[in-house]
Amino acid sequence: MIVSLHVATGAAAGAAAPSRAWAVPLGMLAHVAGDRMPHDDIPDRRFELWSGVTALLALAVRRGPLGTVTIGAAAGSAPDLEHLLRLPRPGGRKLFPSHRFRGWHRADGVPTWAQLLAAGVLLGLFLAPPSPTPSANAAGSGTTRSRTSSGTSYFRKST
Repeated sequence: MIVSLHVATGAAAGAAAPSRAWAVPLGMLAHVAGDRMPHDDIPDRRFELWSGVTALLALAVRRGPLGTVTIGAAAGSAPDLEHLLRLPRPGGRKLFPSHRFRGWHRADGVPTWAQLLAAGVLLGLFLAPPSPTPSANAAGSGTTRSRTSSGTSYFRKST
């Protein structure tokens, strides 16, 4: 799978994570799932590198460097660093399981344009500003949702 989609699916896994600690293994599981899906790769390593770095930096700026979304995105894309860096290769094979075992990483599937589109949609969802909070609920019960100065929301009864 292309790097920007590994970043985006890792971000989705991080968003689903109940904590930062869970964002790491969930992001890595997203990477394994992405590698298992038959897919085409982009042959331009420079594009792959910079599209992934840009997406990850954008998430870090928007969601915070220690947010679960950013941590999941980093964990989801980090295994591909072994394609760029000289890491030890026990027995001549790569370290990450979906890169190490023959037949796991499969080609000739989802085209690169579809992967770029999916990455763009997912990243757009995580980079978009939060939707405005309505001043009263649709039922008109007189309950309003307010925010504290720290951004925490709470409900209060209107008078």
